Amino acid sequence: MIFYPNERIALFIDGANLYSAARGLGFDIDYKRLLDHFRGKGTLIRAFYYTALLEDQEYSPLRPLIDWLDYNGYAVVTKPAKEFTDANGRRRIKGNMDIELAIDALEIADKLDHMILFSGDGDFRRLVDAVQRRGKRVTVVSTMRSQPPMIADELRRQADQYIDLETMRDTIGRSHSDRPAPAVRNDDDYDYDDEDEDEFDRPARV
Repeated sequence: MIFYPNERIALFIDGANLYSAARGLGFDIDYKRLLDHFRGKGTLIRAFYYTALLEDQEYSPLRPLIDWLDYNGYAVVTKPAKEFTDANGRRRIKGNMDIELAIDALEIADKLDHMILFSGDGDFRRLVDAVQRRGKRVTVVSTMRSQPPMIADELRRQADQYIDLETMRDTIGRSHSDRPAPAVRNDDDYDYDDEDEDEFDRPARV
């Protein structure tokens, strides 16, 4: 990967998508190591983390992670997840943060030289194009090595450079055995849409 020492950098982390990619590769993200890694690549202006939360739950498995990120250098952006019942009577959860991420990226783009997007969602192709037209470089971090692959081909083509998350395993990851996870409530009455499925069902690790 190519970085320049004097670059102004910002991270934009699609929490659900990154979690799905890492889980597909069999490791967890160490967010302290991730932040330290990119602080060494240039001037880190901001590290954004986006996630939707089930606010009516007595305990969210994401809450310990969100609290840790808030106190340790991340700008956490959340919104309530929406719950609805589908045609089969299953309770489903929807919590898409694409708009929030795109707005923040465009607002801060003029203060940056390099945007690092942690997501494989093809919906971000137009955002990447818009940031590039402002003269900024964009790196996308996702993976082709999970089953199924997490990176959309159109997003990978649009990026100035693509980093496969698998190549960062030793830099920003830890194995599942490094630290026990908090207990997670499993509820068979819930079903989850798209990429949000993994994030809402996950144990929090920091």
